[in-house]
Amino acid sequence: MPGEGYLTGKLLIASPAIGDPRFDRALIYICDHDDEHAMGIAVNNPVEDLRLPTLFDQLGIESDIVLPDRAVLNGGPVDADRGFVLHTPDFSHEAATMRVSSNICLTATREVLDAMASDHPPRQAVLALGYAGWGPGQLEDELQASAWLVADPDEGLIFDDRFENKWERALEQIGVNPAHLSAISGHA
Repeated sequence: MPGEGYLTGKLLIASPAIGDPRFDRALIYICDHDDEHAMGIAVNNPVEDLRLPTLFDQLGIESDIVLPDRAVLNGGPVDADRGFVLHTPDFSHEAATMRVSSNICLTATREVLDAMASDHPPRQAVLALGYAGWGPGQLEDELQASAWLVADPDEGLIFDDRFENKWERALEQIGVNPAHLSAISGHA
């Protein structure tokens, strides 16, 4: 579990001051954060024209069930050809699953894909290609520059497929009206 001042298990909501088009209106679930780095998965940016059944077919993963026709997400610009699965803790692989919070885990191995294609899949799971990463102090600098708002996540924001309004819903959950946000940040 995260130490004091770290954001593991939190949701970052991009502000209009983000200044990076790759993260415009992004929601990033932080999976790991310490003095040396931060790593998270964007949960509201589907890869255009790539669905879970298509990707599993391309990877040669046999399915015991009819896979849900869900989007594959663009998890971030780092390792964009590698898959990362956020899922509920009803699946765990001893050597590969990282427990992020009490109700969300991260696994980046074939075993989780096999579980998703089995008749006993995780209750909730989302597959992302790539991740967002920060070096030492980089995320803290971006937070200081008002590039991100921080929220407690809920399963709907992490796992549902209503991508068109996830950013607005995340802001509403922390009491922020998107119309009142400005792309200009400053200090009083």
